[in-house]
Amino acid sequence: MGEELTRALESLFVVALVAALAPLIVGLLPRARVPQVVVLIIGGVVVGPQVLGLAEPESIELLSNVGLGFLFLLAGYELELALFRQRAGKLAIVAWVTSAVFAAGVVGALAAMGLVHAFVPVALGLTTTALGTLLPILRDNNVLRGSFGSYVLAGGAVGEFFPIVAIAIFLGSNGKFLGLVSLVAVAVIALGISLIPKLGRGGRVHQVLTEGQDATAQTTLRWTVAMLLLLLLIAGKFGLDVVLGAFLAGVVLRRWAPGDVHSLELKLDAVGYGFFIPIFFVTSGMGLDLRSILHAPGRLILFFLLLLVVRGLPTLLLYRSALPRPQRVELVFIMATALPILVALSEIGLKSGTMLPENAAALVGAGVLSVLVFPAIAVAIDRRYAASRETVTGSGSEVRSDQ
Repeated sequence: MGEELTRALESLFVVALVAALAPLIVGLLPRARVPQVVVLIIGGVVVGPQVLGLAEPESIELLSNVGLGFLFLLAGYELELALFRQRAGKLAIVAWVTSAVFAAGVVGALAAMGLVHAFVPVALGLTTTALGTLLPILRDNNVLRGSFGSYVLAGGAVGEFFPIVAIAIFLGSNGKFLGLVSLVAVAVIALGISLIPKLGRGGRVHQVLTEGQDATAQTTLRWTVAMLLLLLLIAGKFGLDVVLGAFLAGVVLRRWAPGDVHSLELKLDAVGYGFFIPIFFVTSGMGLDLRSILHAPGRLILFFLLLLVVRGLPTLLLYRSALPRPQRVELVFIMATALPILVALSEIGLKSGTMLPENAAALVGAGVLSVLVFPAIAVAIDRRYAASRETVTGSGSEVRSDQ
């Protein structure tokens, strides 16, 4: 076994150990309600080169990218395109566009003050929503129940998909025009892939796929992973970011998947959340520039507050006729939670030289802080609102029974 492979396996073992310990730590701190993703990132910081030096992020970079792909695959899978034709989707689009204009103005002012080198990547970062990161937290706390869930999913999908499209156009390696052409080309390819299974539906191939989906062949799972890697490869060849290919793969999968869709979803959750996605978050923590954050903590606090303001104000104002005030405030904190795209944006900005290292570190740090703080506040608001509604309903029942 070569020395390089040995180091890679050592790093992978350390990362896997952090991933295995994360749910235990969360379980031992039930009152704190710390999301696992925060524990994974902090664990990555601890075992990374800046603290203990037990693992090297470069040696497992490929697995980390696949983990990022799985995260956005599952986020894209949750996207229901029909939502965009409904009120929830239309409101989400208007809110995101408003946030984007607001962010451009605010970050443009920061650039004029010399705090930001190029305002486009930072402004896009402030408009993102970490739907893929939020989903397990929201599911575990039953936040997606009723009509409110459609507003959350629509807003989160727009907050992921629109920034990804903007990244492909404005920050892609091909330039703006070619970036748009590449985006359309990848979308057409993804749509073409989604139509392939329909051509063989009812035939022998479809029968083999269906019969083997729960056997050792795991046919649908293997083809899903192959499709994910293909779209990641295609996106990379077109000069687009990996997150776009993964998100499109998830959208395609809703139309593509043969056989038992629920069973496939459970398997994807097991493979993604059980192995690849934790690797991405731990590796992100390993690459976090602590020195830059400690040197300029004010930037982190500034970006953290801007995440809340840029996404929060439009949500608070535009959803007045759709949601009661408690749910609007809850939605503000959900929409302001950001992380995976911030990590991707920071990497793109550093490679292209359009983002200052201290801003990249501060953005990711603000994203970590948002994941730690905002969902916990949203869940607390949701529980209080649900309890108040139950109290009102119960009181109404008592009045009716007395009458």
